[in-house]
Amino acid sequence: MKLWEKGIPTDKQIEHFTVGNDRELDLVLAKYDALGSIAHAKMLGQIGLLTQEETTSLVDALNEIIDDVAKGNFEIEDSFEDVHSKIEYLLTVKLGDAGKKIHTARSRNDQVLVDVHLYLKDELKALKEQVKTLFDLLMESAEKHQNVLLPGYTHLQIAMPSSFGMWFSAYAESFIDDVTMLNAASKIVDQNPLGSAAGYGSSFPINRTFTTQELGFETLKFNAVAAQMSRGKAEKTVAFAMASVAGTLSKFAMDVCLYMSQNFDFIGLPAHLTTGSSIMPHKKNPDVFELIRGKCNKIQALPYEITLITNNLPSGYHRDLQLLKEGLFPALQNLKACLDIAIFSVKDITVKDNILKDKKYDYLFTVDTLNEMVVAGMPFRDAYKAVAEQLEAGTYQSPKETKHTHEGSINNLCLEAIKDKMKAAF
Repeated sequence: MKLWEKGIPTDKQIEHFTVGNDRELDLVLAKYDALGSIAHAKMLGQIGLLTQEETTSLVDALNEIIDDVAKGNFEIEDSFEDVHSKIEYLLTVKLGDAGKKIHTARSRNDQVLVDVHLYLKDELKALKEQVKTLFDLLMESAEKHQNVLLPGYTHLQIAMPSSFGMWFSAYAESFIDDVTMLNAASKIVDQNPLGSAAGYGSSFPINRTFTTQELGFETLKFNAVAAQMSRGKAEKTVAFAMASVAGTLSKFAMDVCLYMSQNFDFIGLPAHLTTGSSIMPHKKNPDVFELIRGKCNKIQALPYEITLITNNLPSGYHRDLQLLKEGLFPALQNLKACLDIAIFSVKDITVKDNILKDKKYDYLFTVDTLNEMVVAGMPFRDAYKAVAEQLEAGTYQSPKETKHTHEGSINNLCLEAIKDKMKAAF
């Protein structure tokens, strides 16, 4: 069944190519297609295009479909083009003419738009919750280990003293920026496109304000053409927000892999979080974090994939837009899986004490030494040269302690302020 069926058969090769893997991808939209149809049916009843009896029977039947979806009993067989045609078929079989009326005053274009917007609203909310959970775990680790010093690096060369408190809370605060990006994406998708029909509105006296309120959207996309143009723009905005989260997570995963290696030996992972080698019995590999890194790097390519699909399309609907689901839907699930496994793993990271006892880390404190000289009255450039001469002569004595006081430094991490910032962003 196709919503555009006219009784003229479609070539099987054309049908296979145009449908692609839409049936499989559309399963995640089934609940949202039913929710959108419930709001649409109520609106049609409100304006007199459906009787009260028809409206009630449609709403009841659609709620039954939602129950089937929740139980895992909903499927889209090969005889249907997509989720929209399957649900309309079920309504028509069950209700007869009332089922045939559900498509009045809408197009498959605005139908899929509202499905995707509702789906993305829920997915963004779930991502925010996961990021917040990971943020809380990182902040707990920061508080627990805030006084354990750690070498800081620039250019992968020993630079200045850091701490595990600084390291954990740095990633926590970075996730606040990602929440801001998720919020921006949520604002974009929280606009009701239903009623834009094929992209140019409808001659029926529909009530778009009603469906906006019924579906829980913050506002509606007023202009029908603008609503249609949100297909692709909404997905791209969400993809950029996902890439922001993925970028932070990927960098953290890289640090874990680096810090766990024997050459650094800053942290450890328990055996249940590592894997082994098929020939080297001593190996304990951080495969989990390597896969987080790889999956998140792949997700960061998604905005550019969507850009290339949509970049040169004029206004109006184009079938190219169907391809957006292929990249976006699996990427959402992959990002959620990465966040889940990070949440599961972070709490078991162990930190090593007394890392800085190794003499190679003595030079971490050269800046602290010259700063003390400056405080004592020596010009900065003279102090810099004096410490450089000590290093050259091999006479430099490292203080191996820090006395940093400014906001966000080792000894003043402002952890409560970071928590307040997340609270405000969330």
